[in-house]
Amino acid sequence: MTRLILFIASFISIQCQSQTNSANDKKNRQEAIIKEHVYDCADKINYTVMMKEYQDCLDAGLKKDSTIAYLWQQKAMPYFKAKKYDVGMPLVDKAVFYDEKRWLDYRAFIKCIFAKTYKEAIVDFETCIKKFGNSYVQDHTYSFYIGISYLQLNEFEKAETIFKTDIEDQSKRFGEGHYLDLFYYGISKYEQQKWEEAIIEFDKSLKQYPEFSDVQFYKAICLARLGKKEESSLLLAKAKKDATSGYTINEDNAVYETYPYKVRRW
Repeated sequence: MTRLILFIASFISIQCQSQTNSANDKKNRQEAIIKEHVYDCADKINYTVMMKEYQDCLDAGLKKDSTIAYLWQQKAMPYFKAKKYDVGMPLVDKAVFYDEKRWLDYRAFIKCIFAKTYKEAIVDFETCIKKFGNSYVQDHTYSFYIGISYLQLNEFEKAETIFKTDIEDQSKRFGEGHYLDLFYYGISKYEQQKWEEAIIEFDKSLKQYPEFSDVQFYKAICLARLGKKEESSLLLAKAKKDATSGYTINEDNAVYETYPYKVRRW
């Protein structure tokens, strides 16, 4: 009996080691493909003017292993930046299929900020929260993007609730909410004509980012609606000056897409 137990234990150990070696071999093989076809090929090409050559690099890698999620994401990325959402989305769907944990939140972000398919973005982000917790993508929580999506769907009460909860959580962990969360929280109140409450949140945002021209603009409107016309006019003048100096929503992807409620004309 003792020999049988030892044999079984030894067999299991060998099988586990074999599986580990196989997984390591696959990982090393995929990393080599990524190096050859992304870092040493696609990354050296300006996809804005040489899209075919860029895509050819990645396609050559996918011919060697079509299960590498990163290659699919890299194929999708430049199409989103070119506003070709219908071309890019099936590609990022492939990335999610092969590595959901890594790329589901990215797809949700793309749906929210780029493609503007807000209902689909909410579904993806809610799935992320259910599976992985309220983590971060592109410097903001999943709840942040759900809140933005509800704003864009004119469901302002839902947006207000989402931002309130998320900011409370941020305050517990970091001492305060992010100034962009506070801006959109204020917007959720502004849209419901809660002028005084909106100003409170706008002021919290401005405390962190005093030159934030978009916040100044919406605060000025609130002041005007409260009958404080002179104060509103002074703030609008300052907002226009700060906007001219480039003090606006400064997210990395703002160069590709206009974030909701950014003031476009002054």
